[in-house]
Amino acid sequence: MGPFFAIGLPWDRGPLVVPEDTPGAIRITGSVYDGAGAPVPDSLIETWQADPAGRFADLHGYGESSEIPGFRGFARFGAEDGDGRFEIVTVKPGAVPGLAGTMQAPHIDVSVFARGMLHRCVTRIYFADEPEANGRDPVLARVPSERRATLLAEPAPDGGYMFDIHLQGPDETVFFEL
Repeated sequence: MGPFFAIGLPWDRGPLVVPEDTPGAIRITGSVYDGAGAPVPDSLIETWQADPAGRFADLHGYGESSEIPGFRGFARFGAEDGDGRFEIVTVKPGAVPGLAGTMQAPHIDVSVFARGMLHRCVTRIYFADEPEANGRDPVLARVPSERRATLLAEPAPDGGYMFDIHLQGPDETVFFEL
């Protein structure tokens, strides 16, 4: 199948969860790799997240929405240069409620699409500099300890974060079944 992503899915605000000049805005950058460690040149990622207060973008008036001007909660980035790289501009999310009154650590939900994949892969980005919250997260607790690092974005020198996605192989990112 594909690659068809470049035809209709990208749009100008795609990688911007918030406008670039938003106070506290960060960049999350990384690459999508196949099982042999080669970049997937035409991958596409979508992200969904809460704002720092744990609120989502309420685009339809159903509840308490983010107070950050221009916060969309959603980003889409299609690798365009054949190098599998992606970059989103966002704010670091806050904790959100989970099941049975638990709180989930700050995280970003990620869907990965690529040629040859009939179904998206779903994962999460957690933040390596949130060890206490990560230690209490009920979803992360279900991931074998030796695999949890595949879900952690590492702080980058520029104040953003680095997060690579490996679709297969020895460094395969943990993916969730929906």
